[in-house]
Amino acid sequence: MKVTEHIKNASGNTQFSFEILPPLKGQNIQSIFDNIDPLMEFKPPFIDVTYHREEYTYKDAGNGLLKKQVVKKRPGTVGICTAIQNKYGVDAVPHILCGGFTKEDTENFLIDLDFLGIENVVALRGDAVKTETYFKPEIEGHNYASELVSQISDMNNGVYLDEDLQNCSKTDFCIGVAGYPEKHMEAPSLDSDIHFVKKKIKNGAEYIVTQMFFDNQKYFDFVDKCRVAGIEVPIIPGLKPISTKKQLNLIPHRFHVDLPEELVIDIVKCKDNSQVRQVGIEWCIKQSKELQTAGIPVLHYYSMGKSSNIQEVAKVIF
Repeated sequence: MKVTEHIKNASGNTQFSFEILPPLKGQNIQSIFDNIDPLMEFKPPFIDVTYHREEYTYKDAGNGLLKKQVVKKRPGTVGICTAIQNKYGVDAVPHILCGGFTKEDTENFLIDLDFLGIENVVALRGDAVKTETYFKPEIEGHNYASELVSQISDMNNGVYLDEDLQNCSKTDFCIGVAGYPEKHMEAPSLDSDIHFVKKKIKNGAEYIVTQMFFDNQKYFDFVDKCRVAGIEVPIIPGLKPISTKKQLNLIPHRFHVDLPEELVIDIVKCKDNSQVRQVGIEWCIKQSKELQTAGIPVLHYYSMGKSSNIQEVAKVIF
């Protein structure tokens, strides 16, 4: 079932969803199941699975030359999504990136997903690799998520890159995209960022899932600005309970979001990470309750490979 259909079927009840990371290479599928199992009692209608592009290292090959070596740290998203759907009977939503993909790679990826009966995707540009300051697309790849959305929409209309596939059946993907209540780090302003969100919707995206935020007013203001701009699709809030003191610096640096002063003060007072974890859970519960009261149909949680603190939040909210 499509994410938008799950939202319509919510009937006034707030639904629970979450995002997982593929395990590091060398770990088996059980490591995924161990994180998902505790959360299944809350009946998630769908589970997002992130995609991690290949990275490169350069090793000395002798004679002053460097050898480029591909490093893929995590198993394939497609296989994980299939395993989730088969084991749990819930919809898995793979992320698909511009970065690391040519347009042909994207088409082949989507053909595989369609063949496996996966009906939802989240289309993202992706971040720059560690060796780049700014994002660089693959040769014959997409520069922007809006272009990726257009390619997926074309396939939904039976338009393929490969002329030999023009008589193939149409795909039927429900397309999600990212939204940034505190703006994307490369956007000059929130208004300009919303302009490009609107372009993704115009090109065929059907819902938005936001970057994590810790101040609900940022989310409510973002939704209001989107509605004023004519964006009417569902906007799913993304939440994460903080669990360590290190994240006070890591989260603002990596995700370019602000932490409310009240939350920062509470965490600084903590003697150890077990206390930080409890503060993070309580803050996330408070956020969740307010969003639930506001009638938000789905709350989406970023697990970052660990589910125990999200389980504690969900026990109270769902």
